[in-house]
Amino acid sequence: MTDEERAAFPDGWEAFTDPGFIAHVGPVYHRTVAGTKEFAFRTDERHGNLVGIVHGGMLLTFADRALSIVVREACDGARAVTIEMSSQFVGAAQIGDLVETVPEIVRKTASLVFVRGTLTSGGRPLAAVTGIWKVLRD
Repeated sequence: MTDEERAAFPDGWEAFTDPGFIAHVGPVYHRTVAGTKEFAFRTDERHGNLVGIVHGGMLLTFADRALSIVVREACDGARAVTIEMSSQFVGAAQIGDLVETVPEIVRKTASLVFVRGTLTSGGRPLAAVTGIWKVLRD
């Protein structure tokens, strides 16, 4: 991350090291506040769509990454994969916006984790996301 990227992001956040797909669209940041994991990313031109706002696919990529991390932590580091994710877009993110979410585990069974989150920017809701993750056992 460059000094310019660090300066553009609020203090207290740490970037994930994501060598896979997220490296192309990130970074995604995280922090823990009062025991709760929070996630954020700053939108830029790479995230835009043809009408000049942030592409819904980028918002869902961010949601999938954030919710997946919370699921993995809830499973004590066990691998888990998204088997279903639903979304409702209720607002638009602009290029340059800071998008945030605080995922919440709704229910955890021996093999499935149900999770949800709301993506926001400046307190405005952008998307509601729910999903089911399958815990992989070796």
